[in-house]
Amino acid sequence: MEYLVLARKWRPQTFEDVVGQDHVVRTLRNAVRLDRIAHAYIFSGPRGTGKTSVARILAKALNCENGPTEKPCNQCTSCIEITRGTSLDVREIDGASNRGIDEIRELRENIRFSPTSSRYKLYIIDEVHMLTPPAFNALLKTLEEPPAHVVFVFATTEIYKVPATILSRCQHFDFKRISVRQIADNLGYIADKEGIKISNVGLSWIAREGEGSLRDAQSIFDQVISYSGTDIKDSDVEDLLNLADRRLVFEMSSAILGKNAGACLKIIDEAYYSGVDVKHFYQMLLGYFMNLLAIKITDGDCVSDDISDHETEDLKKLAQGASRDTIQRLLDILMAEEDDIRRSMEPRINLEYAVVKMSYLEPLIPVDEILSRMEHLEKRLGGGAQRISETQHLGNDRDTGFTEGDPVKADERKDGYHLWQDLKRFIQEKSPPLSSKIGGGDLMDYEGDCLTIGFPGDYVFLDDIKSVPQMDLLTRIATEFFGKKTIINVVPLTENGRNTKKKVSNSAAGTANNIRNEALRHPLVQKIMDVFEGAEIVNVKVNGSRR
Repeated sequence: MEYLVLARKWRPQTFEDVVGQDHVVRTLRNAVRLDRIAHAYIFSGPRGTGKTSVARILAKALNCENGPTEKPCNQCTSCIEITRGTSLDVREIDGASNRGIDEIRELRENIRFSPTSSRYKLYIIDEVHMLTPPAFNALLKTLEEPPAHVVFVFATTEIYKVPATILSRCQHFDFKRISVRQIADNLGYIADKEGIKISNVGLSWIAREGEGSLRDAQSIFDQVISYSGTDIKDSDVEDLLNLADRRLVFEMSSAILGKNAGACLKIIDEAYYSGVDVKHFYQMLLGYFMNLLAIKITDGDCVSDDISDHETEDLKKLAQGASRDTIQRLLDILMAEEDDIRRSMEPRINLEYAVVKMSYLEPLIPVDEILSRMEHLEKRLGGGAQRISETQHLGNDRDTGFTEGDPVKADERKDGYHLWQDLKRFIQEKSPPLSSKIGGGDLMDYEGDCLTIGFPGDYVFLDDIKSVPQMDLLTRIATEFFGKKTIINVVPLTENGRNTKKKVSNSAAGTANNIRNEALRHPLVQKIMDVFEGAEIVNVKVNGSRR
């Protein structure tokens, strides 16, 4: 018995067998059942999606001995002849080889005759867009008013080449690419009937290689069976179809998200010497990160039908370790480099640069997480400030920086405090950045033309304040404030200095400064400063430090 390839052996024979074209099948079945058959149909869509098969099924539905019926029996003489392609009343014409006006004139002469043994004469013209303009013109009149016993079915993969005058005389059905899952299910059904052992992963790989064409996928499946026999291993499918690039794309994505730039370069090297096209590999990587983003956005609920269950699980695992913003930034890098890689004479170098850049990209912290951490930090600072406030209350109402050993008398401390507050407000007006830095200082002395300001020894801005540009700026502002030339003296505060007799107050001030410094050095604050370029910290307020 003659061997039939899978694509022919398992060709759909009824409307129920058609895969992935429910919108077409439903309309045609209703048309047959309601006796609303049009005189001309045109089926358009990618190759291998069922256009000619549906045309044959329609012919059987109209000419079945038990019909017209939406469920042809496939056992009567008419159905068997149509299935075998031997029916005299159903003619399949190749538009590419019968494209001239002479062939169309012959067709016009033949359609006048009644069917030989069926109800209808059906003319199925495949690749109808290949007809010449004169041939289309010769077909127009016949197509508009054909005999009642004639039905035309045109099929084409390039609908835009069909003249509008032809389209306006036909019912148009657009066939869609079949999803990977639907193709894999069909191949699994065939494997079960044929006694073939193959994993779901292998079926999904074959289905993807079909690129939306069921016929192509079935042909590939035939090839895999010839290579491996009836017990097909995943490694056999990978070797035969050269699917190393898909495995490498997954490994590359894992390495990028794991910040392993070295592994990324090794993967590119392996892909290059395996014969993988670098530009194609880049497009696959771009598509993989698009799927990662889709998984992250929808939390895995909205997954394309072109992604197998096995790949979906891999994507979900990868997406768990990265935020949506991080994946989106990585995708931005890929898309920004796309044009350069496409035009580059050395795309490998561009790809290596892109993946290394992606590997060293710092992850973004989600806004809600930033707010949560800031609330936690604020609570810590607030708690510390409360303790500081209580400690200060044991000393006096205001810690002015003057001690019992200073020449300034007790009644002068209040004046010194207000002087320092007024000066800080004036500095705030003139230079907010400088104001934020001196906020942690205290007025130690103001005598003659010399102003002495003390800061804790570990104050984060102490070195910056003592720099020449900052001292010059502070001197100019103080001179303007006092209305005369003023000399600024910045000194560090130590326990062995002038303030030793006021340890409680100085300890509180030091604790407050420690909290301020902790806040300024906090990784979250540094991250925010990195993200918002040009941002400045104007001031750090410790909650509860003022009564």
